[in-house]
Formats: sequence, C-alpha cells, structure tokens
Amino acid sequence: MSVSAGSGNPSSVQELATVAAPSSPAAEAYRTVAVNLRYGGIEPRPKTILFTSGSSNDGKTAAIANVAVAAAQANSQVVLVDGDLRNPTLHEVFGIANNQGLATLRSADQIEAVVHDTEIEGLKLVTSGPAQANPSEILSSAGVTQFIERLRADADLVLIDAAPVTAAADASLLAATLDGVILVVDGRRTRRQDARRAKEQLERVNARILGVLLHNARMDAEG
Repeated sequence: MSVSAGSGNPSSVQELATVAAPSSPAAEAYRTVAVNLRYGGIEPRPKTILFTSGSSNDGKTAAIANVAVAAAQANSQVVLVDGDLRNPTLHEVFGIANNQGLATLRSADQIEAVVHDTEIEGLKLVTSGPAQANPSEILSSAGVTQFIERLRADADLVLIDAAPVTAAADASLLAATLDGVILVVDGRRTRRQDARRAKEQLERVNARILGVLLHNARMDAEG
C-alpha cells in the first residue's frame, strides 16, 4: 500500500488535514489509507498497526493522527497509542495531559486511567506518560503487550506511533508483536538510505510491512 498525502507538523487536532480541510487531496489520501487498512483485502486483516519512519522529522505523527481521525470519521472505533516514549507529541496534538500513559502502565487493568476520549467521536488516545530512562524495556514488557491485546479486543483499529526505527530498538520491539507496520516516508526530507535501513531493520525482526505512506511528494510539472 502506497499513497501520497500532504505534510505538516500539527500542533493541535484542528490543524490536521482530515479536520481542517476534509475535502482536500491530503485528507482524501488519508481516508484511502484508513479504508485500505480495514477493508483493503489484506489477509489476515490487521488490527494492531505500528507507524514508524527512517528518521526524525519524517512526519509520522501527523500521518498516524490523520489516519486515526479518518478511520474514526468512517465509523471505526479507533485507539491511537503514543508509543514514542523518547519524543511524544500526540498528547499535544489532542490537548490531553501526559502525566499518565504507556510509560506508567503496570497492569492491563489500568486501561481506564490511561485511555482518554478525544474531540473526535470514535477516537481514543493513550498518551505516552512521563519520559523514562528505559523506553525499550517498557515497550517490550509483558504488561504493555497484554495492554495492547486488551485494546485490540475492544477496538476496530489500534494505531501505535513509535520512534524512528533506525534511532532506537523501540519500533523493532513493538513491530515484532503487532499485526503490521506502516513505514512513513517524506518525499522531500527522507534520505533514501534511511528508508532502506528502516525497511531492512523491520525485515530482520520479521515485521509484517503493510506498505509505505508517502507524503510531501514532489509533483512533476505538467507540460
């Protein structure tokens, strides 16, 4: 699965293309991704999906937030999880306090304390929680694995934002346990070698790469 979508680093949910400009080509592209994830004939059908990139500033957080909103707007029950414990930003986009979250999770039974409603109907957010010294250890813990399975049982899609795959082991650890991975590529910023290294790293842990989400693509001039 490969699509072209608009770029941008939103500071609030109102700046997301799917909210601010729902009739735009970018919003339509994100809706295409959301539909393909649920109904695109991918078998077995993925429910827990990681979004990562080859390097920082590739727009993965904007991409996953827009896909999550698009899926919720299409009447799916969606849980968005901020698994980027090194540079969390989803709580800022959705205006939700980050004093509890994935990093403070001690049991899957704490679901009520860390799953937050958002202003988008059908979309819930699990924030990252305060910064920790050992993100990889947290993300590979049995508690986080069980928590994601609990979310999976109650949602149509669980979309998880993770640190760039070449920057830390976090994304690889998560990818190995989930249904699939979307690799986010910025057509103007992502270096080819970073995208290649990201793909190779994911393949080493037998991650199921569902496709590439290409945004900020260069368009050839006509004529």
